[in-house]
Amino acid sequence: MRKVASLGAGVLLWASIAHPQPVTRPTVVELFTSEGCNSCPPAEALIGVLAARRPDVIPLAFHVDYWDYIGWRDRFEIPEAAARQRQYQRALHLSTVYTPQLVIDGQRDVVGDNNPATVPVSSHAQAFPLDIRVRDDRITVSVGAAGPGVAASSGTYDVVLVSYLPEGVSKVTRGENAGRELREFNIVRSVQRLGTWSGSACAFEMPLKSIPGDASQVAVLVQAVNEGPIIGAASGSVR
Repeated sequence: MRKVASLGAGVLLWASIAHPQPVTRPTVVELFTSEGCNSCPPAEALIGVLAARRPDVIPLAFHVDYWDYIGWRDRFEIPEAAARQRQYQRALHLSTVYTPQLVIDGQRDVVGDNNPATVPVSSHAQAFPLDIRVRDDRITVSVGAAGPGVAASSGTYDVVLVSYLPEGVSKVTRGENAGRELREFNIVRSVQRLGTWSGSACAFEMPLKSIPGDASQVAVLVQAVNEGPIIGAASGSVR
């Protein structure tokens, strides 16, 4: 992975530069879940509904590992999921972590269920262009200069690349979901911090092979450091 100064021609996956500023951005909904938790399947179904029906939402399912002790190891668990959830616990001043937990735009949490009304229907101004391109087996992410909607005093933001698998099926043989076949959606396979953005245009480049082979989609989040509010987001296919 390296930071680059400019972008070459490529396959445009998602580009706000095609629209006048300011543009709107999708709401980012993060589900913290586990195949070992019997209250999680309805929330995982909600992620599928949002992915299929809500173009104004980027839904992401982070599979945590702390349910392993009850006898079932989630095949999609990654250590970054529990670490990210615990940072949200600190940032949002929560007493504990739990599943299924939804975190919306890095700003508030709600208990996950299967009700799409849980996710607010709203548009958000994104006062900078953000795009993702793939060329010659490399991913390039470009974040444009801040528009009037982002004050100079807003500080530094992380630029985070999340890769995910659109759908998976697991047959669970132990734990709280023993005997069930679970359909899961937008399953996060990796979380990588590309660098920081402070209001000036910048770009980042990384090899496509640096994300897991089963991840065919990526989301880019521009988020205040230490899992603060998300102010920019984009998603697209890479395979």
